[in-house]
Amino acid sequence: MLTSFPREMTDVYQGLWQDAAQGSRLRILNKNTISAIEEIQRGNARAFDLFWASSPEAFELLERSGAFVEPGTCGQDGPAPVEGFAIFSVGWARRRDSTLFMPGDWNDLLLPLYRDQIAMARPARSGSTHLLVEQMLQVRGWEDGWAYLLELSGNLSTLTARSFGVPDGLVNHRFEIGLTIDFLALSRSDVLQFQYGRPIMTITAQVGVLKGGAYPAAACDFVRLLLSPEGQTALLDPQVARIPLDDDIRNAAADRLPSDMIAALRLPWLAYDPDLSADRYWAVNSLFDLMIADVLVTRRGLWHRHHRLHGTAPEDALRQVSALLTKVPVSEAEAREVAKLSGTGLRLVPQVGMEPKEREIIDNWRARSDALLEAADAALTRLEDRYAP
Repeated sequence: MLTSFPREMTDVYQGLWQDAAQGSRLRILNKNTISAIEEIQRGNARAFDLFWASSPEAFELLERSGAFVEPGTCGQDGPAPVEGFAIFSVGWARRRDSTLFMPGDWNDLLLPLYRDQIAMARPARSGSTHLLVEQMLQVRGWEDGWAYLLELSGNLSTLTARSFGVPDGLVNHRFEIGLTIDFLALSRSDVLQFQYGRPIMTITAQVGVLKGGAYPAAACDFVRLLLSPEGQTALLDPQVARIPLDDDIRNAAADRLPSDMIAALRLPWLAYDPDLSADRYWAVNSLFDLMIADVLVTRRGLWHRHHRLHGTAPEDALRQVSALLTKVPVSEAEAREVAKLSGTGLRLVPQVGMEPKEREIIDNWRARSDALLEAADAALTRLEDRYAP
């Protein structure tokens, strides 16, 4: 099995499998979602039987690559090549002993109170964080979604290498607020408090049977186990802390599940679009790196200078600087078209081993982004010369 899930979760299903399978063993490799997709797209040379992850666009990308077995492989009445098994969403967490006020909504995270207090993973290294970024773009729209993320960068203290780094960093007092997927925080609810971001967009985690696997029949049996009442009930284990997809299991355990999610499932606000996300996967990861990850110190410094001028510089002038700092230099249509024309739609790692055409795109986008930062820097300098306290 190839999975992005933590050992605390896979251990529970390792035990269930060994009880059910009379001595056969699960061999599990944990990789971040991006690396796992790349390994499968390169041909599944190590003959993994199952891909198990949260990211819906990961399954969309792999389906486009023809990575999963044909329908009917698990039998006429058996599971499909890809099956959902749990429901989740995203938000933020803090330590229960933190004295910092818990943000109530996404916009609270932009307040000066949280300057240098927030962390998230790089979406180019974390499927769940890519999903969080995409959710912001899908809910708010391309320009407003990026504007939010670019303003949020002013309050970021760090970008972690993996999604696990966010709850780990919270527990180890590296920062105070972490943007994360619900189960990574809820599985550590003894020390972490989690808040769903609203509107709650419910998303389905999945498992898929891979082509080229060594034990396809056993892979089908594992999916059956995962979807069985026993497998769905195991999601409620505190170290798993997932919301079952099975309506009966979920309804019976409603008092043990987050009330916000139960309400969102009864009255869904907006469905997540993995097809749209897959179309622009490369573009979104590339833009996040170019505009935020690669220049985090610079961008954060510009926002700090902007905040220091409040109360002394004219608000109109500060709004003009804010517009420069929150502008995405690439339109949504261009991002999707570039992925289509350059063949980057299935490319995952933004800036490694690029073809000349891809390098040209990245250099162009970087130049546009840098020009906006330079304009903001120049405007701030003029205001500081005149209005600095």
